[in-house]
Amino acid sequence: MTKLSVNINKIATLRNSRGGDMPNVVQFAKDAQRFGAEGITIHPRPDERHIRYQDARDLKAEVYTEYNIEGNPVESFMKLVLEIKPTQVTLVPDAVDAITSNAGWDTIKHKDFLIDVIKEFKQNDIRTSIFVDSVLEQIEGAKATGTDRIELYTEAFAHQYSLGNKDAIKPYAESAKLAGELGLGLNAGHDLSLDNIKYFKENIPGLLEVSIGHALIAESLYLGAENVIQMYLHKLK
Repeated sequence: MTKLSVNINKIATLRNSRGGDMPNVVQFAKDAQRFGAEGITIHPRPDERHIRYQDARDLKAEVYTEYNIEGNPVESFMKLVLEIKPTQVTLVPDAVDAITSNAGWDTIKHKDFLIDVIKEFKQNDIRTSIFVDSVLEQIEGAKATGTDRIELYTEAFAHQYSLGNKDAIKPYAESAKLAGELGLGLNAGHDLSLDNIKYFKENIPGLLEVSIGHALIAESLYLGAENVIQMYLHKLK
């Protein structure tokens, strides 16, 4: 069974656009879990343009499924994660001004840095995951860092699938196979949606978790959050 973790960044973006507290980020996380979500994901950035560091703290007491915090392990992010001690930390190499994550780690070039960061998190009983492209050498590099899991960056698959190119799944399937052989847990995320999630899941062996935010929130505008979460869960079975 692949777990669905709902990324609630877009809820925070909507809230921040008016300067108030509507919609309430914590309440949405509670509702998402009540609707069946098996995890909550946030990606706080240093400028706090959507999820704020205080949101991360406030969510700690309310996330009873799995709490996943994503981000670039700059000093402020590391302090936040070590303070909260979520279920999982997902390391993402995004630039400060990135609109959204747009590349995986070069696990070979940044091996020593990642080893040090991962060691500190694991010493604090926080499961670690590294955001990577579907490149076999990078997955082998991830293994060498000591991470527990990798998260496959799925934008390229989602784009090609929308154009009718189902062969775009092949490098992801190969990456999943290698991850399994290396003993790495496997997550995935970015631009996964109701349109492509079933096909992705059916072709990716050992998929433990998907993190879905933008598409899920957009689809909920038309279909309702409870209904959409249930639809994802059904497609992931």
